[in-house]
Amino acid sequence: MSVTVRPVASKADKKAFVELAYRLNAGDPNWVPPLKDEVRGLITPGKNPWFEHAEAQFFLAERGGKPVGRISAQVDQLVLEHMGAGLGQWGMFEAEDEAIAHALLAAAEDWLRAKGMTRSMGPFSLGIWDEPGLLVEGHDHPPMVMMGHNRAEYQGWIEGAGYRGVKDLYTYDVPSDRPFPPIVERIVASGEKNPRIRIRKVDKSRFAEESALILSILNEAWSDNWGFIPLTDSEIAYAGKKLKPIVLEDMILVAEYDAEEGTGIEPVAFMIGLPDVNEFIRDLKGELFPFGFVKLLWRLKRMRPTGGRVPLMGVVKKLHATRLASQLAFMMIEYIRRAGNGHYGITRAEVGWILDDNAPMLSIANAIEARRNRTYRIYEKALRQ
Repeated sequence: MSVTVRPVASKADKKAFVELAYRLNAGDPNWVPPLKDEVRGLITPGKNPWFEHAEAQFFLAERGGKPVGRISAQVDQLVLEHMGAGLGQWGMFEAEDEAIAHALLAAAEDWLRAKGMTRSMGPFSLGIWDEPGLLVEGHDHPPMVMMGHNRAEYQGWIEGAGYRGVKDLYTYDVPSDRPFPPIVERIVASGEKNPRIRIRKVDKSRFAEESALILSILNEAWSDNWGFIPLTDSEIAYAGKKLKPIVLEDMILVAEYDAEEGTGIEPVAFMIGLPDVNEFIRDLKGELFPFGFVKLLWRLKRMRPTGGRVPLMGVVKKLHATRLASQLAFMMIEYIRRAGNGHYGITRAEVGWILDDNAPMLSIANAIEARRNRTYRIYEKALRQ
């Protein structure tokens, strides 16, 4: 029976697009069903401010009238500005078999060509700040909060369609119920004796303001990294609103430093630690109603996860490649470890994602004796006109 691929055009199509992932991944014990309301918000213009600088087309593959695959194709003006002209992207990828996968990729590529794109890169669902990359190592355990999970077969299907890997993103597993190695403890202790350093937790009562501060440091600190796309003001506000319900004040830290006497202390770095809320939503099967919402509220109020994740940290550019930058990073990750384990019972932490060429962060992961547990790969293919 032949496969047809067509654009998502109606509310029923959008519903089928969202719900397909739940059917195709139902047999994977390590797949965590995301909240359907979150997925709908992600792909809806007017709700997700990503659409203020980007456009996307969503496709459904059908066989015998039954949805059997999905994909998005997107053109982001900020990607074109920061990563080069002609670069289109794709994501939200799910497929029953390889033939469906290739038909979906071909449809996305055709749409990108029609938009004048000369390269196709993915997966991004929908941008690099959402769920970037295809999981190629680490299928044997569930992802933590804000990370994706996919079937292992997808790697061969995508590579069979002519895509090559251009960048790997790593996550690292580290026990958080025991101290870091002695050398790290000494670095932290030295920083604690320095009166010019102050590490403070965020003030949740001013969370919008704190989010703007943190993400402004992120935009400046990460601007030279591969794949960097700046977050807009509306995206910063959107991210802050989404994160506020799961924020634990003592696991999101800002480092301040008095560089010269008389100039005043200023924020120079941040680190975000999040509880692994995937543990709280896994059994909800994507549904908040009628009872899932009450369950989730109770679990968030009680907040006793076994896992936590450090998804982001940044140090202002003027401190890059300095001993102070490393010291601040070690201090913040140690304070987050103490809070996560001591206050909330977190025994396992995940650090990342980290770009495969980010030597300073890879060195920090090695210093705290973290173990690489997952690899996500971003692929690219030239589009023939």
